[in-house]
Amino acid sequence: MKSKSDKNKNDIDKRVISFILIFITLSGYSQMAFSATNAKQTPPQQGIQGYGKVHPYPEAAIQPSPKRDYKVLFDITKAADAADKVNPGLDHVARLLNLFALARVSTDRLKIVVVVHGSATPLVLKDDAYQKLYQKSNPNTELIGLLQSVNVKLYICGQALAEKDINPASVNPKVTLALSALTALINYQLDGYALISN
Repeated sequence: MKSKSDKNKNDIDKRVISFILIFITLSGYSQMAFSATNAKQTPPQQGIQGYGKVHPYPEAAIQPSPKRDYKVLFDITKAADAADKVNPGLDHVARLLNLFALARVSTDRLKIVVVVHGSATPLVLKDDAYQKLYQKSNPNTELIGLLQSVNVKLYICGQALAEKDINPASVNPKVTLALSALTALINYQLDGYALISN
């Protein structure tokens, strides 16, 4: 037969266990609530900071799908309005990446290619070559680096360089020399890339 002290000890043990279970349950709920609140308050980060400004419309139609793979080909032919301005076609590439980032599309699902030619050709020059041509620093250098850092492939048309008498050694090393824009655009479209022209 249990003594009175054993019974009291048993009751205390039960109360301690109940208290611990309640504490664990409440802690779990508060952690979940904190996570949910935090998720609502944290906006998705833009893919390319400082370029390609976007405005979120989460209820708008035709949102990018995080479950889909995207293959996009940009054909950039136009120069910026001024030599000290970022090329609008290149900024357009950043905008697309930022739209994908808003929809939480992983960069692993993106294959983006940029082909530069025509009057846009000088945007790919190294800073010293650009400075010699325009007496200004190349405003596209930083953006080219940012695009390349998220695996965007950038090509310059070799025929455009020849027509403009630009030495390929003057091209930013993050940009690849292609035989021509014509062949690059054809090959990538045959490989299923969606074309966006400026």
